[in-house]
Amino acid sequence: MDAQSRGRAENIDPADQWVLNPETGEYELRLSPSAPQSSIPGPRRPRPSGAGAARGRTAAPGRAPERPGRETPGREVPPRRRRGAPEEPPPGRRGRRPAKKKSKAKKALLWTGGTMAFVVLATGAAGYLYLEHLNDNIESLPDDGASTGGFRKDEAINILLIGTDKRTGAGNGSYGDKNSAGHADTTILLHVAKDRTNATALSIPRDLIVDIPDCPTTQEDGTKEVIPGSPGVRFNESLGQSGRTPSCTMRTVTELTGIKPDNFMVADFNAVKTLTSAVGGVEVCLAKDIDDEKSHLKLPAGTHTIEGEQALAFVRTRYSVGSGGDLSRIGLQQQFLSSLMRKLKSNDTLTSPSKMIKLAEAGTKALTVDSQLDSINKLKDLGLELGKLDTRNLTFTTVPVKDNPAEKVKATVVVDESKAPEVFSLIKNDVSFTEVKQQKKKEKDAVAARLKGEKAPASEVRVRIMNGGAPGGSAQEMLNWLQLQQGVTKSENAGNAPEDLKKTTLEYAPDQAAQARRLADLLGLSGSAMKPGESVTNSQGLPAMTLTLGEDFEGAGTPLTPPDKAPDDIEKSTADKVECAK
Repeated sequence: MDAQSRGRAENIDPADQWVLNPETGEYELRLSPSAPQSSIPGPRRPRPSGAGAARGRTAAPGRAPERPGRETPGREVPPRRRRGAPEEPPPGRRGRRPAKKKSKAKKALLWTGGTMAFVVLATGAAGYLYLEHLNDNIESLPDDGASTGGFRKDEAINILLIGTDKRTGAGNGSYGDKNSAGHADTTILLHVAKDRTNATALSIPRDLIVDIPDCPTTQEDGTKEVIPGSPGVRFNESLGQSGRTPSCTMRTVTELTGIKPDNFMVADFNAVKTLTSAVGGVEVCLAKDIDDEKSHLKLPAGTHTIEGEQALAFVRTRYSVGSGGDLSRIGLQQQFLSSLMRKLKSNDTLTSPSKMIKLAEAGTKALTVDSQLDSINKLKDLGLELGKLDTRNLTFTTVPVKDNPAEKVKATVVVDESKAPEVFSLIKNDVSFTEVKQQKKKEKDAVAARLKGEKAPASEVRVRIMNGGAPGGSAQEMLNWLQLQQGVTKSENAGNAPEDLKKTTLEYAPDQAAQARRLADLLGLSGSAMKPGESVTNSQGLPAMTLTLGEDFEGAGTPLTPPDKAPDDIEKSTADKVECAK
């Protein structure tokens, strides 16, 4: 297909060839003034084998095995893969009349990718036809079994967003270490609540001392190599160092926080430059003049609109703000992302087809996703889920840390054990860092009522215990504790549950409510963990409740009531607030 048929003819902006069809309410690609309109772009020209290399990418020889095989030596970076056309085109609108006119925001493009992938939050409810046109831009790397297997629509979502310091791309060779393998320079764990009312963006300092675990890693030939772990090193070495890929960064985050990411997204320097230019610049505020020799940012105090090279310099600045370290730069980056979110959510962006298309073109060229997201439909589904979020309840915070006591010259930090576990627990238990109405009053009252009322004696409680994601042996551990220490003698080990659960649950029939309340009292279960349902039959042929130990189970005798609010002494900010860098 020639350049014009792809919307790229000389002196023609691709964005200008997408027009609104007043009959259907959809944006459609018009290739020339006389050409008929079509809501689906034409077939794509097959990409030459060297196309990926032209942009510094590795061509994809094929899909790597999904299960690890025998490890073989080698430290080559696994192949990035490019997707072809989807199996089926999206449903058309021919012959159908829309029930009502869609809002302009819903006609905007769904997926723009890029700067830490936060752009998906702004365009989540948009259409996805144009994604077919952009499909060849999307690249992927294996998750190597480090993820949950991909996000689910009916669960909370955890996306690991990684900005690398790799100097690929025009004009980026002069930044810092031009030979960098691409370390985890900026890392954010984005948690979106199960009910989609709120989200938490947890920044992980690059200089945080962590233990990197052994990492099974797919090689270029499709084989696996286990890259040995490294105890007591900087977090940013979880990517790039020794041939580690984003799947190793995933494993390191799980080791650090106890939270297993669903997916990862990786962006390079060009994401910041191209996306900020696509939206016409991002507004930032400075409380003082900045003249940073390292990042080459020179701006007077006040409000400025920055884009391109200047935007990249802004997010890389650290010596001229705060204490001059990486933690100060994290604060600057959070301010920048908040401003970017506000710009993306503004009508100035959402109602502009030209800007949205430029965002999509720019974003997908700078984005690499994991193998579980390597399809148009998955990206569309993720965008729709993230688009449900009200960004006023998007909270930015950072892993609580303190200076490394092993160093005389303070260059690294360690986890603050007095604060960090609570932050990790809040995210793991889907607790909002902002005050949001997560349940309707009627539902909330019903949950609270489950704990109120008569409690049966422990000796009358009949329960079958199943392991649904807890460590091996947990069901037997719980059985011993209930029988020997709590007097729940009518309990039994029922083995493994049909599926793993993130949280422990107790299912009971209506006539077992008194038993359920007694067991909840003994275990420290919250009302939300109690699930009215049906009884089961135990080994004696008698009706019993079902206690399923989930991933949150930390041991018999440890209360299972999650925290219900974030502590006041945790530093945080929300995306709707304008803050000035100091």
